[in-house]
Amino acid sequence: MKTITIIGSGIGGLTAGCLLAKKGHKVTIFESHTDPGGYTAGFSGKGFYFESGTLAFESSGVLFKTLDDLGVRDKVHFVRKKDRWVSPYFDFPFESYASFKQAIIAAFPAEKTALDGYFAALDEIYAVSEPFMTRPFPMQFEGLAAVQAMLPYIVSGPKYYKIFKKLQGQTVADMAGRFFAKGTPLHRLFSDLGYPKMGIEGLAGFFVIMSKDYWHVVEGMQHLADTLAEAFKSFGGELKLRAPVDKILTKGGAACGVMSSGRSYDADVVISACDYKSTFLSLLDDPSIVPSAQLEKIRNAAVSEGIFTIYLGLDMPNEELESHLRAYSVNFNPLADDLDFDDPGDADHFRKTAFSLHSLSLINPKLAPEGKSSLMIQAVSPIHWQDNWYKGDREKYRTLKERVKATLIERAEALVPGLRSRIEFEDAATPLTYERYTHNTDGATSAWSWDPNKKFYEGGMMKMTVETPVRNLLIGSCWVGQIGGIPSALAAAYMCAKKIR
Repeated sequence: MKTITIIGSGIGGLTAGCLLAKKGHKVTIFESHTDPGGYTAGFSGKGFYFESGTLAFESSGVLFKTLDDLGVRDKVHFVRKKDRWVSPYFDFPFESYASFKQAIIAAFPAEKTALDGYFAALDEIYAVSEPFMTRPFPMQFEGLAAVQAMLPYIVSGPKYYKIFKKLQGQTVADMAGRFFAKGTPLHRLFSDLGYPKMGIEGLAGFFVIMSKDYWHVVEGMQHLADTLAEAFKSFGGELKLRAPVDKILTKGGAACGVMSSGRSYDADVVISACDYKSTFLSLLDDPSIVPSAQLEKIRNAAVSEGIFTIYLGLDMPNEELESHLRAYSVNFNPLADDLDFDDPGDADHFRKTAFSLHSLSLINPKLAPEGKSSLMIQAVSPIHWQDNWYKGDREKYRTLKERVKATLIERAEALVPGLRSRIEFEDAATPLTYERYTHNTDGATSAWSWDPNKKFYEGGMMKMTVETPVRNLLIGSCWVGQIGGIPSALAAAYMCAKKIR
């Protein structure tokens, strides 16, 4: 039996804790906040429940296998994410990849030849990606089952890598530029899929996920986190809430414990289930044990973009809100401007960018008071937008936050008429808010940058490793790989559990 300390109770930390405690190790999770969950958490205000950040997840096979392994599959319920896509050029429900293609060709008949060429290229990468997307990861299995789980990769892997080797370093904008003129609605549409400047590998996954494998937790993400936390405790683990880790302690170049609230806790292994940059630039008691070149690489590495989120409780019945939204989620893209997410000085960004509306009460009416509904509005923010949201100047920060909130609510009224007059609860979160609550650098929503030209990890975009430059210090969060998210966090948990014997 080993003594293991885990920093952070996001879905990666909780799952790693469960797997290790179940194996008989003595495991303690340190969480700085009052509830577990990290980005996969939620909160309530005036009886309205909201997701803190993460609204849905992909790769259901990975999460469902995890819940089965932990014996809690029947305690959490799921529903497929239903999306409606709207712009001045189209308005359709995203029901499948095929229906998406039909809707876009119908909206732009004069561009059919270019669209046929684009979709032919997309069809090829979609076809080689689809076999991997909805399955559990091989590292979630042992023995013969692990070999069997590898078969799809063995059969389809060579063709996948052959195709994507040719596309290495190319972004969704690069692919759009091969078929559509810059400054046109179609170039803007296909350049703005997923994360800004996302690699083409992500584009294939985006369409598989949107078509087949995007899910909400019916009870809310906080229920998922609470379920995992209860499972962890039932396996004998200790969850310390309101217990921020101040330092990772080292001895002889290896992690040997943590310091929390002035008290030291010994550990054979420390798992950082939190932000990678903070782990090495802020928490490590002796950064000199990491080569200076590696520290500089960590310091300069680009992270994924943050989001601005508005939380609204409405004096509006679900039936009325549903008549406006016609789906759980609505994605609106004006397609009127070329956006540069590398430009933090564009003061009009939130007047031009795409945004999305999400109603959790349409999924589960119990998440709002009877006769009322909830609505979230989200938009991606450039990193360090407007002098990093005027960080350090509280008054200017609050003024900017209120301006962005008012702008997005005003724009959302095109989809929900009279929205402003029906609000009885409102709050908002900026990337700085997410940074404060999740400790993710710049409020990063999905670990490292998705731009293939800004990679932190060497090798392919799908590579994952729990190893770090410090012995006995492992990564157990979505920062385990270049592409973050719930699947990566779960992969990290299983990899940590396999490494610790």
